[in-house]
Amino acid sequence: MRRVIGIDPGLEDTGWAILSSDNGRIILENFGLIKTERNLSISKRLCQIYDGLNDIIAEFNPDAASIEEVFFIDKIRTQEATMEARGVILLAFEKSGIKYNEYNPRLIKKNITGNGNANKKQVQSVIKMMFSMDKELYPDIADAVAIGICDLKLYKLKEKGLV
Repeated sequence: MRRVIGIDPGLEDTGWAILSSDNGRIILENFGLIKTERNLSISKRLCQIYDGLNDIIAEFNPDAASIEEVFFIDKIRTQEATMEARGVILLAFEKSGIKYNEYNPRLIKKNITGNGNANKKQVQSVIKMMFSMDKELYPDIADAVAIGICDLKLYKLKEKGLV
């Protein structure tokens, strides 16, 4: 059995999901958000992300991690904040000794929906259907689940440099 934590990095909302694979069956064990408040300094918000992720890692003890590669066309401020959040997330992985894989957003969407240009609603719908969920799923959480699923399906190819 392999247990992975999927992460959708963000300064305000970092989505996370713990998934495992047992004989080809993917199990969604838990998920949530690490939220930070806008009125706090960047350094305090980054500490909250780092500490929150360390707590999740300690509780669930994942074998590996997966994170979305950052891809922005515009919105430089959003990109900068996401990169800062991503930095502390990678630091948490390193300090915990967890190996991680990075996946391109288009690859994740194609793997989940069959369409590399799928929108957030389409990803959410597929995730909800896969795990028989009734409630709406917060977009950052749905993305974290999708990233984790992608890793469980593709990590062997990624390790061989084929993806």
